[in-house]
Amino acid sequence: MRNASKIFNSKNSLSSIDSFKFLLLSVLYDIVQHFVEIKASPRAFDVPPEKERFQTTSLNIFYQKNIDLFLGSRPRLAGYFSGKNADTFIGWGKKVSGENAVQLAKKWGKKYILLEDGFLRSVEREEPASSVVVDTMGIYYDASNFCLLDKEIYSELSDTEIARANTIAAKWREYRLSKYNAAPDFPGVLPDDYVLVIDQSFGDSSVKYGGADGRSFSRMLAAALSENPNSIVIVKVHPDVITRRRRGYFKLSELQGNKRIFPITDNWHVAGLIEKAKKIYTVTSQTGFEALIWGKQVRCFGMPFYAGRGLTDDDLAAPEHRAKAKLENLIFAALVKYSRYCDPVGGEVCQVETILEHFGRQRKMRQRFPSILYCYGFSNWKKPILRKFFLGSDIHFIKKIAQVPPDATLTIWGNKSLGEIPASINVVRVEDGFLRSVGLGANYTYPLSWILDDKGIYYDCSRRSGLETLLSNTIFDEQLISRANILRKQIVAKNITKYNLKGKCWKRPVNEHEVILVPGQVEGDSSIKYGAGSISTNFDLLRKVRESSPRAYIIYKPHPDVLAGLRSGKTAEHEFGTFCNEIVTDCETSQLLSQVDTVHTITSLLGFEALLRNVPVKCYGQPFYAGWGLTTDVMPIDRRVRKLELDELVAGTLILYPTYISRSKNCFISPQQAIEELNTWRKSDVLKAKVNQKRKSIYLRNI
Repeated sequence: MRNASKIFNSKNSLSSIDSFKFLLLSVLYDIVQHFVEIKASPRAFDVPPEKERFQTTSLNIFYQKNIDLFLGSRPRLAGYFSGKNADTFIGWGKKVSGENAVQLAKKWGKKYILLEDGFLRSVEREEPASSVVVDTMGIYYDASNFCLLDKEIYSELSDTEIARANTIAAKWREYRLSKYNAAPDFPGVLPDDYVLVIDQSFGDSSVKYGGADGRSFSRMLAAALSENPNSIVIVKVHPDVITRRRRGYFKLSELQGNKRIFPITDNWHVAGLIEKAKKIYTVTSQTGFEALIWGKQVRCFGMPFYAGRGLTDDDLAAPEHRAKAKLENLIFAALVKYSRYCDPVGGEVCQVETILEHFGRQRKMRQRFPSILYCYGFSNWKKPILRKFFLGSDIHFIKKIAQVPPDATLTIWGNKSLGEIPASINVVRVEDGFLRSVGLGANYTYPLSWILDDKGIYYDCSRRSGLETLLSNTIFDEQLISRANILRKQIVAKNITKYNLKGKCWKRPVNEHEVILVPGQVEGDSSIKYGAGSISTNFDLLRKVRESSPRAYIIYKPHPDVLAGLRSGKTAEHEFGTFCNEIVTDCETSQLLSQVDTVHTITSLLGFEALLRNVPVKCYGQPFYAGWGLTTDVMPIDRRVRKLELDELVAGTLILYPTYISRSKNCFISPQQAIEELNTWRKSDVLKAKVNQKRKSIYLRNI
């Protein structure tokens, strides 16, 4: 014990109390891990020879979900006696665990790494971090010491890297990002002329190690008032002060006593405040870095990582190791070289661009609807799902339409009639999406996609829906069309459909000149009610197809809900044989479509799935994909005059219109990610089915 205390005797050592606590804890770690490793088989903490052996002095790091992705392998707890087996010790910034990691590294002659949350951390504050900074020399907010970020900032960039830094900055502004990204934009009216002053959480390490204190905030506010005599001074309170009940450096009572000061005390996102500000005042907040990305003037009253480099107006003298730098170098160093990222959806190491896209999607999708939504007529199993699809809004379930206040937004399922609704109430209709699940919705299978339409609903051709408006008015640029083309090819290659049901392979009859597929529909379904004409039953459709193609080989595929006994048809299925050559009941839709020449349908989604695979489609009703020049239409829709290319239809229908939610994560995802999740889901179900079948056969043999 006497010798052990020597590891804490350096100039930067911890207090004797903290040192003694860590010594006891590290010995305890040794004992616990010893017994865990004896019990585990194989050994729980074996590290392959090619991987670095990490030990951490922080329980938070040890238990952090994605830490192995950020580091390359999962660290053990740093035991005092087992420290000789480590290659690198890991701690958290300038906290106790970071200082302990540095001291242990000195004792054993090993390396150390200090971690901190990244500059693009997460959407919600409580979520696992999607990025961390990894420093082998110090930590970025400690202005008194040279760190890895300082080294990276002064590295020369290639033209490609400069272009990448500028693109990252443009995306940051476009998506209106910050360190945390759940808060909505400020909904009020901002002054025409204002400067923005940033408060911080009291005791923030960046304040202490940035050469500042409470007096720095007083000087900052005084300067903002005196240097901008004709401007309003907006003071933005730190989110942790609002959401985590921490103290800030400003007292609200003092701020409210000055008529020129406009305090923002609710948790509004900072991007919109930066965007319109004339100037940003900060001590050491990351907001100053974000303001530089927005091209704003930044005045610093401490020494944050972006100050002292000729990019800011600094109240303090720059440390000797800092010199002038270009903004592109700062952005590239901080967001590309210094930070490491993990895809929140895929759970894999990724680049900053993936995080930009993901956080941008979350911000966009969370702000589509008002902060409060009134929801009527939803079954109990749909209610928790509804909350996920309307993330960003507060859901109020009601029993009567009369409970909806004027000028509010009402959410309902499908196209149900609600009687007289005041014109001031906006209605959002919800329906299943086109890439829904592995399994039927009627079986209560969790959906990956829903339609949220505030204009109508896609299957009601009597009026314009949100989809029809998109398809009629959207200018489809090359990037969007290219994305749609790739998406369509992925769907075809992976055999993705709406429900992705398992089935057998169907073989096309030999020597048949023309094979026509007629998909059955649920005859009481809304798409029939609102999209069919004189032909509104499966039986009438088959009869019409036979009349028009007497020599064709016609196959009829009943709707899966009818086959599963979840819905009923008006005509008995056995009577259909009069007008078709074959009734196919157990066949995978995508495989079937690859074998036929044409599809004849009233309004079935299978017609759209056929178009994706370049199979000609004849429509006897008015589905959402008809009337755009891609189908043969028995009942043309007069108002649909625009002619679309197939990938334009795909872009509107599968990219712009639906909402996709991850099955395993509480977040919005792209259609490409939805396809990957559906494919993984289907493979998992197939594997489970094989295992269950094997168990069943073993059970039967043992009876």
